[in-house]
Amino acid sequence: MRKDTPHILLINPWIDDFAAYDFWAKPLGLLSIAGILRHQGYQVAYIDCLDRFHPEMIDSARTGRFGKGPYAKRRIDKPKKLHDVPRNFSRYGIAEELTRRAVKNTPRPDAVLVTSLMTYWYPGALAVIKIIREVLPKAPVVLGGIYATLCREHAVKHAGADEVISGEGEAGIVEAVDRLSGSSGRLRFTAGDLDTYPYPAFDLQHAIAYVPILTGRGCPFRCAYCASGFLNRRFVRRSPEHVVEEISYWHEKYGVRDFAFYDDALLIDADSHIMPILEGVVTREIGVRFHTPNALHIRALSRDVARMLFHSGFKTIRLGLETAFFEGRNTVHDKVGPDEFEKAACNLKEAGFTGEAVGAYLLFGLPGQDLVELEASIKMVKACGVRPVLAQYSPIPHTALWDAAVAASRYDLASDPIFHNNSIFPCQKEPFSWEKASCFKQLTR
Repeated sequence: MRKDTPHILLINPWIDDFAAYDFWAKPLGLLSIAGILRHQGYQVAYIDCLDRFHPEMIDSARTGRFGKGPYAKRRIDKPKKLHDVPRNFSRYGIAEELTRRAVKNTPRPDAVLVTSLMTYWYPGALAVIKIIREVLPKAPVVLGGIYATLCREHAVKHAGADEVISGEGEAGIVEAVDRLSGSSGRLRFTAGDLDTYPYPAFDLQHAIAYVPILTGRGCPFRCAYCASGFLNRRFVRRSPEHVVEEISYWHEKYGVRDFAFYDDALLIDADSHIMPILEGVVTREIGVRFHTPNALHIRALSRDVARMLFHSGFKTIRLGLETAFFEGRNTVHDKVGPDEFEKAACNLKEAGFTGEAVGAYLLFGLPGQDLVELEASIKMVKACGVRPVLAQYSPIPHTALWDAAVAASRYDLASDPIFHNNSIFPCQKEPFSWEKASCFKQLTR
């Protein structure tokens, strides 16, 4: 066992894309690892290349409603493989010099952990790893996250990391860090028991505009477009009491008011999970606002659940509808049936939700999608008093729709994750009309 305390640097990379916005988007996995490593006794440092509140860029920071806001950005050349896309390409986040300086000024780390979120955002991770190699040539680099898991072979070949860690497994990451730093020690949490995990290290940020909350991992459903079942092999949950304690902690100690649930199945078994959580928030009079960017299951939105959501402070409700045409929808998912959406919308309105508070995601850009049905779905959602929200489809490896996506795409999806970008509508073959895509977006307003 080393006598000096090992030091670990964690970095959240830039986003290189046609568009990006901080829609309650935080690297929860990386900050959870930071919390665990600190709990294990490591010194940790964190560099967020997407920091909207960096002290030297604070003049450009703008905070929208409920903690959301735009990233700083600068125009860069678009990838040559996407030359046909008639849109500007940008790097979102802080200036490269600020990142380079932060890496230089960090005490020499025993290892550097870099995350990767969307598969097609990997260029930002590779750019960060390149800087680490230049500034800290002897530091071992570990790459993890969604890109490293879904596109492991590509990451191993192109990222330039010493190790690529795929999938979940905090115990495995601690083991890797112990090995790289020459340290050792028993785990101070029980792998798989989420109640024994420390809170994510949101306090390492310059400001905490909001906090993502994850009350469980995985999902009992297997939707054809979603990789949740591959990323999290088991559906496990925290106890309601543990979740309430975390919400109270961030609110009371740091004044956080906005919390975004990251769960893929928040309302499943509502009576034994989300209802006790929200009852605890109400009983303790924790004055906060809740948001559901990951979408709620419609079937579970009973009158009682809708009332509790409103009473406990939910301000942003997103519903996972995907399409309003139910014949043949089993090819996408079977989470909602005829009339269930209308009933859920009615329950939410009766509970008190109005206007922009409630939106329903509709998938746009699916392989072989009938755009006439999409237009009708938009109109049906609006007729129910709900805002249609177009969710542009991103083809994801290891999902049931992947083969159909590969067959339908005008790009070679399997050759490069850059083609997974939902902004380019990758599964629409030529001739593809960008004007038509814009018209559908206008229909939702």
